[in-house]
Amino acid sequence: MPLYLRINPRNGYPVYLQLVEQIRRAIGIGILKPGEQLPTVKQLSTELIVNPATVSRAIRELEHLGLVRSLPGRGAFVTGTDGATATSAHQDVVAEQIDAAVREARALNVPASRLRDALHDALARWYDDEERQAEET
Repeated sequence: MPLYLRINPRNGYPVYLQLVEQIRRAIGIGILKPGEQLPTVKQLSTELIVNPATVSRAIRELEHLGLVRSLPGRGAFVTGTDGATATSAHQDVVAEQIDAAVREARALNVPASRLRDALHDALARWYDDEERQAEET
């Protein structure tokens, strides 16, 4: 799958962190797989029209998080994420989505009790069948 990154320089969120979060999400949901090479700093900075130093900073942060490994002269590669790293990335993706849903509900003045009911209904729709099947085996 191709990697699509979007930068919004006017949203008040640092550009390098926008890159980190989008690449982290791509790794978390499997768009970027272990061993896969990230686009080069030059490619990303040209494509996104951002300073190469900004892209380099994002890659350094991804290295610090243990999600990529840079090899001098070869580029940055997605690490062979262990189970804990992959699980953490998945949980981060889910947490971001839940936060976005809660923010949207609050902006629409949806009462917390209604939001809890909606979450409960969604959990029942998506998980109860799995739980029943697990109990049957």
